[in-house]
Amino acid sequence: MHFATWLLVGMLTIGTSTLCSAGPLHAQCKVEWYFGLPCRNVYEALVTQIKKWRTMSGCMMGGEKCLYKLQSASVHFISAKHTTPVKKYVDDITFRLTSYGFFTRCHVSAMSVSETWYAVRDHGTNYCNLYNLIEGSGLTEAPGYQEVTSEFMCTQRSFANCTVY
Repeated sequence: MHFATWLLVGMLTIGTSTLCSAGPLHAQCKVEWYFGLPCRNVYEALVTQIKKWRTMSGCMMGGEKCLYKLQSASVHFISAKHTTPVKKYVDDITFRLTSYGFFTRCHVSAMSVSETWYAVRDHGTNYCNLYNLIEGSGLTEAPGYQEVTSEFMCTQRSFANCTVY
């Protein structure tokens, strides 16, 4: 093979391995939460918090705890959108709630995905979209609270500063 071909193959191999080990290729976040509460309680807390932060008033002191919009809600599934207050980027948010332990506990699979097709890095914004709702609703203090996520599941999770984003 020619030198240029080998060089191209080498660059593609290095580039692909770097991208694949860095986490999602699009700005997004997936989090699993576990609560020692019935899903009905978790559902009510999340829907109440989304509605509470629907206006700009939650962001008057900084941060992004505002401009959430409830799209649909049932005890098993919640869909919402979050708009960033400064640049007006929109992220799609979902919570899937599954009961376990004879309906006394709740497992939540949450996802936040940037609608901006070219968004790759987000400084942990998609993580904060989800975490801020969990914290704001008081669910971080719930019995049995447990969070499972990683840098691979959440774009730039290690950079997340949820007092800012």
